[in-house]
Amino acid sequence: MHTVVVGTSAVTTADVLAVARDGARTELSGEALAALAAAREIVDALAAKPDPVYGVSTGFGALATRHIGQELRTRLQRNIVRSHAAGMGPRVEREVVRALMFLRLKTVCSGHTGVRPEVARTMADILNAGITPVVHEYGSLGCSGDLAPLSHCALTLMGEGEAEGPDGVVRPAAELLAEHGIAPVELREKEGLALLNGTDGMLGMLIMALADLEALYTAADITAALSLEALLGTDKVLAPELHAIRPHPGQAASAANMLAVLRGSGLTGHHQGDAPRVQDAYSVRCAPQVAGAGRDTLAHARLVAERELASAVDNPVVLPGEGRVESNGNFHGAPVAYVLDFLAIAAADLASIAERRTDRLLDKNRSHGLPPFLADDAGVDSGLMIAQYTQAALVSEMKRLAVPASVDSIPSSAMQEDHVSMGWSAARKLRTAVDSLTRVLAIELYTAARAVELREGLTPAPATRAAIAALREAGAEGPGPDRFLAPDLAAAETCVRAGALVAAVQTVTGTLR
Repeated sequence: MHTVVVGTSAVTTADVLAVARDGARTELSGEALAALAAAREIVDALAAKPDPVYGVSTGFGALATRHIGQELRTRLQRNIVRSHAAGMGPRVEREVVRALMFLRLKTVCSGHTGVRPEVARTMADILNAGITPVVHEYGSLGCSGDLAPLSHCALTLMGEGEAEGPDGVVRPAAELLAEHGIAPVELREKEGLALLNGTDGMLGMLIMALADLEALYTAADITAALSLEALLGTDKVLAPELHAIRPHPGQAASAANMLAVLRGSGLTGHHQGDAPRVQDAYSVRCAPQVAGAGRDTLAHARLVAERELASAVDNPVVLPGEGRVESNGNFHGAPVAYVLDFLAIAAADLASIAERRTDRLLDKNRSHGLPPFLADDAGVDSGLMIAQYTQAALVSEMKRLAVPASVDSIPSSAMQEDHVSMGWSAARKLRTAVDSLTRVLAIELYTAARAVELREGLTPAPATRAAIAALREAGAEGPGPDRFLAPDLAAAETCVRAGALVAAVQTVTGTLR
């Protein structure tokens, strides 16, 4: 099994995905252990002094004015975890919890948190044992970081609360730790706060959304090309020289992908005699511009994610070179929240243009010779009429999900935390949007494939033939009389989600951009 070694510098997005989704093992480097020990010495020295230091010998948030004596500090750190583990609602997905645990471990190992090496080792042991704390949907305002979700993870570290074992069964955390020979941690000065104060949940969900959307944008270029072909559109608008004079990188990439997919088609731009067209509709002609803008949005979001991965997000932070601990505002989730919202907007627009192409394929007045709703016997058969309803419902929800969460702020902690990011909420709705986009593209794939197959006597491009073959191999049947349609759409979704569509096309085109 792949092992990710955590040092004092940034991990990669591939590392996060490997731990979150593939169960990769985590190890701490010697450099990280040395940095942890050095930072802890600074915290211990400050803890021994009579002067109050935030997070070390004081309360938290609006209660930071109280100086806490040494005899109460272990209780203080334990209490902040227990009280902050106040989430409610459905459980968060296992991969999200593993991502936020790993990212908190990454920051702990930076040497800026003051956590003891044994705490970091225990965090790695829990990840490696496949123990996943129960984290709930609601409880984070994205400032100070993802407090409630991280608190539920810290609770497991203490041997309290509930967690899911490697067998998927939820049990008391103490039982699971004991079974794997992991001793619960008794938290000391600053450690409880250090385990809670980060943007790890929203960052983990951003990284996973980026991976999913990168794959979906390639799939979207394929489904757009298939729709263009089914509508007897022209591929001349995809010429590189046209996109060179408006040099947005994403636009050029999408146009190049579509052109590669359509190479060798016998359907594009040659069959307009009965219904002459000067140009195709926007949903067809402007596909690279819309998908390309989304690709450029992904590039910006990736840059933000990489910067956040290189960050040590905690409050207060240990500055080893200065020998001091300082309060700061780096836990605020605004940079991550903004791009999470931006990605939801881009995804909604990509879904919207895909739905418009699907609707065009089903309308006999705009489909250039295709039967109404691609039905076998229109009137007796309804064809794909309601598949488009489903697609429209998904798109409508995605538009609602595109309303930014980051423009909202509800003050908390007696007005001490009076401006919050809502980044966790932005991440949660983006996950739903990504799932919906997958289904929208699946319906376009299914519809366009049937439309191409109904163009008798015309030869599709080799790459689109490969796309249709992958769809059929996934279990989605071809044209014919009405049948139970949900299984076909589910098969199309699997074809897109599992990457079979892109893989099949790339056997013909080579690697798409």
